[in-house]
Amino acid sequence: MKDLLEKAKIAQKSSYAPYSHFNVGSALLCKDGSVIMGCNVENASYGSTICAERVALSSAICAGKREFVAMAIVGGENMTQADSLFPCGACRQFMAELCSPDFEIVTVVDGKIRIFKLGELLPNGFKL
Repeated sequence: MKDLLEKAKIAQKSSYAPYSHFNVGSALLCKDGSVIMGCNVENASYGSTICAERVALSSAICAGKREFVAMAIVGGENMTQADSLFPCGACRQFMAELCSPDFEIVTVVDGKIRIFKLGELLPNGFKL
């Protein structure tokens, strides 16, 4: 999972965050072994901002990917990695639409790589 975090750091460098200065990168591991990266893209109309996690998942869907294993997320002000960076509620719900409850979310907590299951972070997510 360390390699996935490194790819998320690469994606973070492409982040467009002129308002918050909180740059986020993500790396999505697909079941076929491919990795799709994403970064946050802010907008002056804040509601139009899109998170790195949703960028990666949307790009994967566009590329025809439908099965996902894990996603690494890094972020912080002025390109510094923050501890305990977790997906926002909207991203968790977006993940719940496309990923299984066993989907892994990789982040850094207290300087250590930690892996959480989507089902842990979004118990009872909305499903039709």
